[in-house]
Amino acid sequence: MAAINSVPIVGGDFDQEILAKTLDHQALNQAAASLYRDRFDNTPGIVYAAGVDHAYNLAQEFRATGIKAEAVSGRTPPVRLAETLAAYERGEINVLINAQLLAEGWNSPRATVCMHLAPTASKRVYQQRIGRIMRIHARKEAGIVVDFVPKGATHNERVVSLHSLLDADFYREGARVTPAPRRRSQRRARRRLTPATWLVPVTPDVRRRVAVIQREWQRVDPRFLDEDEQRYWATMAGRQIRFDERASFVQKLTEGRASKGALEQFLATCAAENPNRRLRMMALQDRVSMRVERADFDDLVTLVTQAPTWEKERLAGIRILMRAIADSKPDAPDQILVRWTWKLARATRKVQDRRASTAYPEAKRLLGALANSRGHRHEENAAKLVRVALEQPIGVGVALLASAEGYTPRATKLIEEARELLGTVQDVALALSENLPAPKAPPSRNRRRRKRKRPGADGAAGTEPNGTPAAAGETTSDGPAKPKRRRRRRKPAGAAAATDGAAAAGSPAEPKADVAAAPPAETAQSEPAS
Repeated sequence: MAAINSVPIVGGDFDQEILAKTLDHQALNQAAASLYRDRFDNTPGIVYAAGVDHAYNLAQEFRATGIKAEAVSGRTPPVRLAETLAAYERGEINVLINAQLLAEGWNSPRATVCMHLAPTASKRVYQQRIGRIMRIHARKEAGIVVDFVPKGATHNERVVSLHSLLDADFYREGARVTPAPRRRSQRRARRRLTPATWLVPVTPDVRRRVAVIQREWQRVDPRFLDEDEQRYWATMAGRQIRFDERASFVQKLTEGRASKGALEQFLATCAAENPNRRLRMMALQDRVSMRVERADFDDLVTLVTQAPTWEKERLAGIRILMRAIADSKPDAPDQILVRWTWKLARATRKVQDRRASTAYPEAKRLLGALANSRGHRHEENAAKLVRVALEQPIGVGVALLASAEGYTPRATKLIEEARELLGTVQDVALALSENLPAPKAPPSRNRRRRKRKRPGADGAAGTEPNGTPAAAGETTSDGPAKPKRRRRRRKPAGAAAATDGAAAAGSPAEPKADVAAAPPAETAQSEPAS
């Protein structure tokens, strides 16, 4: 495409002489011939070349690969031209290579492939070219157009493509761009191309591109999007991805198709807005496994400590963030790390209090005295608690100081100074995370074993030793089964007459109807594709 962009446009189309010099190379001709052989084999087609010499050189390379190809041009004698076109109709020739000779005034229903080896900047010329393969023919599924342009090229490029001509919103390799015509009483044509699993928006309209990404985010290939569109695509994916889609989506992210910013945006959005708990937890863990900027980590701390979506997984989320601080993943100064660490510890105060009370029985009394005192007595209790916390192991010390709260400036200063004396911020964060419970393993999918029934547990009917129920009156291994007696209730006076009267009235009972929902009628829809 870099070479094509240097070719000037004269009279609404590329300069054919300069275009031929640019494209007529043996390596390019051999690559085009190999592509046609590998993708289409003996499928009838038309190839448009940039000049007469280019057409004959292409025909030579096509024949070298085993394709029955011939070149025609204005130099071809009329008799030879008529014979060549007749041989094409009979199937003796499968590929006709020309330079603007077969653009109009010639029709061949068996022509299926249109390969543009001479790109054009004129929509009129392009429309005439593809019109040669638009004729209906038996067992012909659709016309196949081969454009040599970048897959993510928008409609404002110099080279006209099928999608720019039809103003299509997205490109999907191997799929239909327009609906297939309906045919009656004809055998269904075999599909020659398999549509790709991915697509990319190609319309220059920003709103239509955003609509394609929003509607088809599962199939959009992010490698053809710019940075802003990749972030928008990652946001949509983080909100809507399901748990069973995670493997294929991670493969798309890790194959180099998306930028690092899109990956970070996906993980942050998934951790914040995805409805699946396990996905949120995995996304948070993956996000903090890499280097995290200061603002991003601050958002994660606020999310885990305050968001309603993390109410049931708050302890597990805080444990993940604590371990990230212990591994020096956040890119922030130590004073910010200390503030984050004790903010997270404050959100787990109940668990830290329980941990301190379990390891040190006097912890509950010290914390209660600190919370129930005021003034000078409160400061004395704070000093006593700080002294005990520094004497205990770091796990008990951080639990005590995480549960402590000062009510006066001096008590608050004593507690903050003690927190700094416990160790580095990484050691404190690791100790606080160890005090939190480990996340529970996902429930096993193994089926519960069925309990075996004891012989005779079914009552009077009895059960055979092999589990087969015995009929009433039959003899089992434990002895004859006793028949079950039924009690008959006496009817009150007048009840028999009432019953007979109801029968004589003969009111018909309303019949039960099994209603089965009829399946909706299938509608024939052509696959929108690019």
